[in-house]
Amino acid sequence: MVATLYVYAAMFLQTTGSSWDLRTMWSQMSFLPRAVVVTLFVLSVYSFGVMIDRALMYSAARKQSRIFVQQVAGALKDGKLDEAIAIAERNKKSHIAKVVATGLSEFQSASQQVSDADVVEAAKRGLERSVAIVHAEMKRGLSALATIGSTAPFVGLFGTVVGILNAFKGIEQSHATGLSAVAGGIAEALVTTAFGLIVAVPAVWAYNYFTNKVEAFDVEMDNSSMELINYFILRRGAKK
Repeated sequence: MVATLYVYAAMFLQTTGSSWDLRTMWSQMSFLPRAVVVTLFVLSVYSFGVMIDRALMYSAARKQSRIFVQQVAGALKDGKLDEAIAIAERNKKSHIAKVVATGLSEFQSASQQVSDADVVEAAKRGLERSVAIVHAEMKRGLSALATIGSTAPFVGLFGTVVGILNAFKGIEQSHATGLSAVAGGIAEALVTTAFGLIVAVPAVWAYNYFTNKVEAFDVEMDNSSMELINYFILRRGAKK
């Protein structure tokens, strides 16, 4: 259907010698197609804002995690838990640092309040809560990208339907059947459809890319949690 509209529009421009630009199309649009374009523009701005925010967050998390892992390894090897927590607090944007800091704090707190048999379990529960919280932080905004990517084409399609209705209305009012009678409606339909796809495609690409990033971060946090649990077990065993 959209391909047919493109063919008709091309035929009209070739036969009439008319030149169409975005300003001309905007001035000839009715209220509903304009509302569709404005809605799609708002969705586009929001989606790009989410993309930039997530890209900056993931980049900072990756960078600080590399620094944190190098610095915390020595502190844990020497048994300096307070120093390890301080290192984690200096790298607050690191997803691994957030998980490790929670685990260390839970371990220290549980060591003073519960029996030796329950210390590791308490630390493990704290790590699981921390991983869930950080995972939610990492995924914030991605559902909006998925929603925009899946609904923007339909919003554009609504504009297409309105454009076709305007085209038939033009035929009725002018009592003409040539391409000139439907050119305005076809142009509206093409613009809104194309704009909907322009908004949707980057949102879908970004959603898939960032989802893969979050999955990689989840694996890193799970591995760090398991390594920290093993460290706690060995530490409690060494004390005995």
